[in-house]
This record gives sequence, structure tokens and C-alpha cells, in this order.
Amino acid sequence: MDSLDLLANGLAAALTPENLLYAVIGVLLGTFVGVLPGIGPAMAVALLLPVTFGLEPTQAFIMFAGIYYGGMYGGSTTSILLNTPGESSSVMTAIEGNKMAKKGRAAQALATAAIGSFIAGTIGTMLVVFFAPALAKIAVEIGAPSFFAIIVLAMVLVTSLLGASRLRGFISLFLGLTFGLVGLDLNTGQPRLSFDQPLLADRLDIVIVAVGIFALGEALWVAAHLRRKPLEIIPVGQPWMGKDDWGRSWKPWLRGTAIGFPFGAVPAGGAETPTFLSYVLERKLSKKKDEFGNGAIEGVAGPEAANNASAAGTFVPLLAMGIPVTATSAVMLAALTSYGIQPGPQLMTDQADLVWTLLASLLIGNALLLIINLPMAPLWAKLLSIPRPYLYSGILFFATLGAYAANQQPFDVFLLLVFGLVGFMMRRFALPVLPLIIGVILGPLMETRFREALAISGGDVSGLFNESLALVVYAIAVLVIVTPLVLRMVRPATTGPSGPADSEDKELVER
Repeated sequence: MDSLDLLANGLAAALTPENLLYAVIGVLLGTFVGVLPGIGPAMAVALLLPVTFGLEPTQAFIMFAGIYYGGMYGGSTTSILLNTPGESSSVMTAIEGNKMAKKGRAAQALATAAIGSFIAGTIGTMLVVFFAPALAKIAVEIGAPSFFAIIVLAMVLVTSLLGASRLRGFISLFLGLTFGLVGLDLNTGQPRLSFDQPLLADRLDIVIVAVGIFALGEALWVAAHLRRKPLEIIPVGQPWMGKDDWGRSWKPWLRGTAIGFPFGAVPAGGAETPTFLSYVLERKLSKKKDEFGNGAIEGVAGPEAANNASAAGTFVPLLAMGIPVTATSAVMLAALTSYGIQPGPQLMTDQADLVWTLLASLLIGNALLLIINLPMAPLWAKLLSIPRPYLYSGILFFATLGAYAANQQPFDVFLLLVFGLVGFMMRRFALPVLPLIIGVILGPLMETRFREALAISGGDVSGLFNESLALVVYAIAVLVIVTPLVLRMVRPATTGPSGPADSEDKELVER
């Protein structure tokens, strides 16, 4: 059975009236949370992850896909109307989108972002349909030494390419690997870092960690440091685009898709680079270069398409190899593991129905996003007028409720508070949170492959290097670490692109 037949089966499972209802609920919930200021897609997905508890896996993933795309849409809405990108990949959207909004073109900015996201998300998901199974077939044949090397490379890429400091990135990764050790040793059964607490013997619940680090930590940080002044909300009007807007947008949508997907499909550290490249390319190709920096629609269409195409591309390593490369995909992997599904190369064969239903649900959620949410843009904008104390108390309430709902254990609420404070302190000291989540998720998998490789070689360390693929991967990892250091030594520092307009947004983006 080829990929299109499997996708058709997934669509058949996802298109029943009951499942469509879950998709609609997911899109609305995801947008509701994602549109709130300072909340990006990763935080929206993490906060709403516990909402899917109690559902059948198929229904849960259908709802989850809606939450995912709803969160993405909500993040772009806040970037355009408030110049407050929820994550660094939305910075380029905020630069031109907010300028368009201040010139009375908020509706056009929202429309080109939503339609571009729909096109990029649809094309990107279809590319995942064709690429992920092929990669999974190759990944199954990869030996333990090479798989260990690939995980090491993924960690190096994510840690090195995010944030301004590699040192902070590796500190965050070390914290994540340490948290991943908590619980019983998989081989010996001996407790590790459990402090004689029986509830820690089964390892940390990744949902608790994700909600604490992303949702609670972010809410505490934003509530404590940002936007002490009342928000200035820009009127939206009904989103629509004129003939000139369509003519200036369709090429950036396609170019952004072409740039974004490859960056998501390889473990290259997220959507920041493709959105930046898309912005630079559109500025270079535009016939109205003087509009850039003052509200150019191409500067919204291209980066927003690149962002969504990159997000779709992250499903290739996620589904084929079980390797998350962005914060959002890390949280989605947490959703898989919360259902007892083991990520890895066998995922697409062992859980074929779930995987293809998830891919079909992404297509459905993407379409619902455009059909339902775009006309409701003025309504979503009104959410921005919610008083901040109500907003953040509500986030804290739902995060706590979700953490308790995971296992009905009060101890989980305590863990949530601990990880919320860890997330807050990481933002305080500018430590990127994604390497920590990657470490928690991939640490146990890396340990398993490490032990398998050593067992095969009889405990000889050379067993980690006895495959040609492993050697190539290690060489790439070394180049990733060494090349920027060499370039920094041989050439003077250059001035980067213009960033967010005010210091508060800059602070928000860099954390």
C-alpha cells in the first residue's frame, strides 16, 4: 500500500462527524490560547496537551492537530496586532506585519499570513507524506552506533544554532539530560536521582516537564517582566485581500514554502533561519524595496509561509526517527509518549494507523484554520483586551489542572511548580528552553543506543565508531561546532538584520 492509500485511510478515519467536531474544538482552543500575548505555538500546545487526556488516541491526535495549527495561527495574529512574537520564528512576521497594521492594513496582513500558512502547511504536509516513510525505511536499517551519532548530532545542531550563546545552550542540554536520568535504570533497575521518592521511580512525566517549562515558566516570566503598560490593540476589520495584495503574495508564499521545508526536514534547529532567509530574499526581489521596514506585504507572506513549511518539515525527523528539532515538535513528541507510543524508526510501521491519522488531521486542521478562524479574526483580536491578571491567573489554573489530570497525583502539581520555576530562571538567565526538552526526551533514547553499541562491541568504546555512517555524522557534528569559531576568528563581526522595534519585544524574542 503506497503513501497516498495510507493517507486516504487516515482521512477516512479523521473525517467522521465526531472526529471533525474534535478537530473544530482543537482549532478553536488552539487559537484561543495561541492568540494571547507572549504565547507561542509550543506553549499553546503544551498548555492544552492535558485537554486530550481521556480521549481515544485517534480522537486525541485529531484534536491535537487542530490545537497545533490553531496555536500557529494565534501566534501570527499576536505578532501582527501587538508586535509581540510568541517565539523567535515569528519575528519577521512581526516586523512587517505590525507596520502594516499601524498603517490600517491589519486585515491584509492577517489574511496573507493565514492563506500563506494554509498553502505552506498543506504542501509541507504532503511532502512529509512522501518523504517520512522513505526515511523511516532507511532509519530501520541504521545500527545502534550510527543512531547514537545521529542523536548526538541533533543535540549539537539544536544547541548550537539556537540563541546567542552556545555555552548557555549546552548548559540547558545538560540540565535536560540530567532530568532524563531521573527514575529507575532501564538495565539494572537501580533508582537514579529519585531521592527515595517512589513517585519518581517511573521517570519524570514529559507532559509535566513540558507544561512546567513552556507554559508555567513562560507565564511567570511574561507576567513578571513585560508589558506593564496597557496594550494598544489595533482594529482588525474583516480580513480580505485586494488584487494587488494577491499578486504580491502568491510568489512569496511558494518561495517561503520551498525555503522552509528543507530546514525543518533536517535537524537544523528550527524556523528562525528559513524565515530570515525568506525575508531577505523577498526584500531583494521586491519591486517596492522602500516599503520594507514600513509594512511590505511580501515581508509577511514569505516568512509566514517559511515558518509553517518548516513546522511541517519537522514531522519528517519526528515521525521517521523520533527526533524533535523544534520546541513545538518536542511537545508533540511528548504527546506521543503520553499514550505509551515509543518514538523511533518503527513508529510508522508499529503505529501506522495513528501516524497516518495524524498526518490526515494536519491537513484537516490546516483547512479548518482557514475556513473558521480567518473570518473570526476580529473576535480573536478582542481577546487581547483581557486584563493581564485574569489572563495569567487563567493560564496558571489550566496548567495546574492539566498537570493534576495527567496522573491524579498532587505530587505532579509540586513537580509542575518546580519546573515552572526552572523555566522562569532559565529565561531570567537567557538559557534556551528547547535543548532542555530535547535532552529530557532524547536522553533515555540516547542512553539505550549507547548501551546497545557498547554491548555489541563487548564494552569496547571503539564500537561507537565502527560504522561509516557514524563517522560521517560525527564529522558533521565537529564541523558544526568548529566552523563558527573559525569564522569568528577570521572575519570581523557584522551587523545583523534589524530586529523587533522595541526593547520589550527584543527581550521576548531572545529568551
